[in-house]
Amino acid sequence: MTPRAGMLIAAGALVAGTVTVLPAAPASAGEPTPRPLPPLTWTDCATKAYPKLQCATVRTPLNHDDPAGRTVTLALTRVQHTAKTFQGPLLVNPGGPGGSGRGMAGYVAATLPPKVAAEYDVIGFDPRGVGRSEPALDCKPGQFKPVRPDSVPRGAEGERVGVERAQAFARACGEKYADVLPYIDTVSTARDLDVIRRALGAPKINYLGYSYGTYLGAVYARLHPDRVRRMALDSVVNPHGVWYEDNIAQDYAFDARHKDFMAWVARHDSVYKLGTDPAAVEAAWYRMRDRLRETPAGGKVGPGELEDTFLPGGYYNGYWPRLASAFAAYVNDGNAVPLTEAYERYGEADAAADNGYSVYTAVQCRDAGWPRDWNVWRKDSWDVHAKAPFSTWNNAWYNAPCAFWPVDSLTPPDVSNDQVPPVLVLQATDDAATPYEGGVALHRLLRGSSLVVEEGGENHGVTLSGNDCLDEHLATYLATGKVPRAKDDGEVDAVCASRPEPEPVAPLEEKQSEKETGKQTRERAGTPASRSVTVPASATTPAEPAAAVLHGLLGQVR
Repeated sequence: MTPRAGMLIAAGALVAGTVTVLPAAPASAGEPTPRPLPPLTWTDCATKAYPKLQCATVRTPLNHDDPAGRTVTLALTRVQHTAKTFQGPLLVNPGGPGGSGRGMAGYVAATLPPKVAAEYDVIGFDPRGVGRSEPALDCKPGQFKPVRPDSVPRGAEGERVGVERAQAFARACGEKYADVLPYIDTVSTARDLDVIRRALGAPKINYLGYSYGTYLGAVYARLHPDRVRRMALDSVVNPHGVWYEDNIAQDYAFDARHKDFMAWVARHDSVYKLGTDPAAVEAAWYRMRDRLRETPAGGKVGPGELEDTFLPGGYYNGYWPRLASAFAAYVNDGNAVPLTEAYERYGEADAAADNGYSVYTAVQCRDAGWPRDWNVWRKDSWDVHAKAPFSTWNNAWYNAPCAFWPVDSLTPPDVSNDQVPPVLVLQATDDAATPYEGGVALHRLLRGSSLVVEEGGENHGVTLSGNDCLDEHLATYLATGKVPRAKDDGEVDAVCASRPEPEPVAPLEEKQSEKETGKQTRERAGTPASRSVTVPASATTPAEPAAAVLHGLLGQVR
C-alpha cells in the first residue's frame, strides 16, 4: 500500500474525479440528530479460544447522503466489559482495506491486560463489503489461482497478458457491483463507524486501528472529532501518499526488508548453508525464482507465487525461519516440497482472499486518483524495479485494476485535526508495509498526538505482539488517557527497543515444532492476501496484521 500522489501529479495523470470534502472539524456541530437505531441483538458465537465472544449485525445506509435509501449489513463481534468501571466501546480494526475485523475483538480482549480489557466492550467488525457483512464482494473468484504469469513481464507479450488480467478484473467488478462500487470507500466506511457508535448507544468511541485501520481512524476523527474519546493508531499509513505513492514507497521498503532477510540467512549459514555473503544469498534466491519460471514447484509455485510466499516475511520476521528452510531445501537439495508447503501456508489465496482483494481494489481505486495511462505505470514500475526488484511488479499488477476502474476516483480528504483528543501513534522504524515516514506525517497532522517509536523495529503491527514497552504505553493510554510527552520538545515522545530477531530453526526442529503446535499454528499463519479472518473461528494477531490484510498496498496494506 504505497500511494504516490506526488508522482501522479507530476505525471499529470490523476483522474478527474469527485472531490471528497470533509467538513472542517468539528464536523458534528449543527448536524441534525439522526433517528435512534434499534438496540443491537447480541447472540452467542463463542469459540474455544474466545468463550465470551458475541455477534450481532447492524444496517447502515449504502449511500450516507441518502439515509432513507438502500442499506447494507455490517457484521459485528463483541467481548463485553466485566468491570464496574465502564469506559465504553473499543472498536478495533486490523487493516486492509479488505481485512475482516471480527476476530480482532476476541484477540484484543484476550491480549490486553485483563484489568484494562475488563473496562471496555471490545467491538470487532467486518467493514462494508467484507467477510460476513452483506453484500460481500467477490469480483472474480480465482484471480490468484496458480500458476499466474510471471509478475515481471518479459517483453510486450508478458505485459499485454498482465494488462488484460487487470482489465478483466476491473470489468468483472463493474459488471457485478455497479450499484455498490461508488460507495465502497474509506469515507463511507468511516461513516459506518458512526452508525456502529449510535447502535451501541455510545456518545463517543474508543478506537484501536492497525495499518489501513490507522487511515480509517484518522478519517473518522476528522469527520467527528467530538465523538472520539481515545484513539490508538499502530503502523501508520502515510496520508500524503494515498494510494499510488504509498505503494511505490512500499516497493522500496519491502525490497529493503527482503535484503535484511537475506542478510539474516547469511548470518546463519551454519544452519541454512546458503553462504555467508548476503549478496550471494540474494543472488541464489533470484536464481531460484528463475528456475521456478521454467518448472513451478509442486506445479503451483511460479515466480509470482514465490513472491507471495516470501512477502509476509517483510511484515513479520517470525516467518523467517520457515521461509529460510524452504529456500535452503530447494537450493541445496532440489527439494521443492517445503517450498510448496510454505506457499500453501503463507501465500495461497482462498475465498476469503478473493473477497479481501475485491474490497481492497474497490476502496483504493475509489479513494484516490490513479494513472489512467498505462504508460505511466510501465515507466514507474521499471524505474522502481531497477532499484527494488523483489516485489515491485507483483505489487503493480496487484493494484493495476485501478488503471481501468469503472468508477471515478475521489480526492483523499485532509485528515489534519486540531480538535481530536490526544491520539497515541505507534510506529516501528523499519516497518515495510507502512514506512516510518507515515507515522511521523500523521503525528504532525494530529495536533496534541503522541508518537511512540520502536527503534529498530522491523515488523508491521507492533503492539499486542510481545513488546512489553509498547504494550505498556498502549495499556496506560487505554486505562487513563495519558500519553507520553517528549521532555525536550522533540518529535518523538517515547522510544522502545525492538524485540530480538528470530533464532534460526533447522528443518527437523521446525517439523517437530509444527507437529506440536498443530492446527492452531497453521490457522494463525496466513498470507497478506488470505489473512482475512473467518471469524469467529480464529483470530488475527496484530503481530502479523499485514499478513492479515492484503499484500498489495497497504496490501501491501493489503
